[in-house]
Amino acid sequence: MLEENKTPLLGMTLDELKKAAQQMGMPAYIGSQLADWIYRHKVDSIEEMTNISKKNLAKLKERFTLGRMVHTEARQSVDGTVKYLFPTLDGQRVESVFIPESDRGTLCVSSQVGCRMGCRFCMTGRQGFQGNLTATDILNQIYSLPERERLTNVVFMGQGEPLDNLDAVLKATQLLMADYGLAWSPKRITVSTVGTRKNLLRFLKESDCHLAISLHNPFPDQRLAMIPAEKSFSLTEFIPLLKQRDWSHQRRLSFEYIVFEGMNDTETHAKELVRLLAPIECRVNLIRFHHIPDTPYQDTSKRKMIWLRDYLTRHGVTTTIRASRGEDIYAACGMLTTAKTKKQNTVLV
Repeated sequence: MLEENKTPLLGMTLDELKKAAQQMGMPAYIGSQLADWIYRHKVDSIEEMTNISKKNLAKLKERFTLGRMVHTEARQSVDGTVKYLFPTLDGQRVESVFIPESDRGTLCVSSQVGCRMGCRFCMTGRQGFQGNLTATDILNQIYSLPERERLTNVVFMGQGEPLDNLDAVLKATQLLMADYGLAWSPKRITVSTVGTRKNLLRFLKESDCHLAISLHNPFPDQRLAMIPAEKSFSLTEFIPLLKQRDWSHQRRLSFEYIVFEGMNDTETHAKELVRLLAPIECRVNLIRFHHIPDTPYQDTSKRKMIWLRDYLTRHGVTTTIRASRGEDIYAACGMLTTAKTKKQNTVLV
């Protein structure tokens, strides 16, 4: 069962760990030892922290739990992609996807249970919003991943809108980049968003991680029909903000563009994309639509995808076609949804 009244150590910063140690009558350096065991050594239990006395370990176990939760389900695609179902601290479930490649391993992590953005072409959006993940929940998807030693990149493109849960997302990314943690470069982390008025500028000020904008249509009225969030923060507002920034250094800006037959794949759309994006140092990722039940949207042809890529690139907008992965296990873009949402007891180590 979920251990009541115990605080998870995973997700705590070095300062928080030091403070916790001192509050229990231990020297502050115990907090540094905890950080080393949790984030560098990736221990599976508090008992494995061998340079902490048994007396202090006993004290820690009275008030804390490591916070690691193993996946409850896993499904592997024919292309090697693996989709995991992870429990959360409050007893819900989220999906994350590990994508192996010859030279890298990418994990697509979730930031919320469900999503309140309501994008018409997304299974998570249909699920509705059921809660924010904590930094512990987010990091657990990484630290409890069976392939964690193969990870080279993390993308916040799973369930939920990351900027709608920005505090937890920032804390999780900062812990990944901390010198007492994995010491990752921000270039290994990408945060995706449809654009939120409240938190886009804050993210740009407080994080150096890559940014991916879910665009999907260059015309505000047409985008609104697909993405309800367009109403509260239109691309007519956030595109000019992005144009004002310098994208030529470490941080990369990309635009995600799911291509729908007859809806956003015409020459008119291509010309408007060039007008909007050519002045910005960015990349467009074209994504094939993965059909979900009861939707009017249809994927476009491979020929049209290639044409759109070549047109945009020829007119100054670097564009690639993203390879589709994991569609046979419903792990591809827009297909993540939590089938099992009933709260269950969870054992934490």
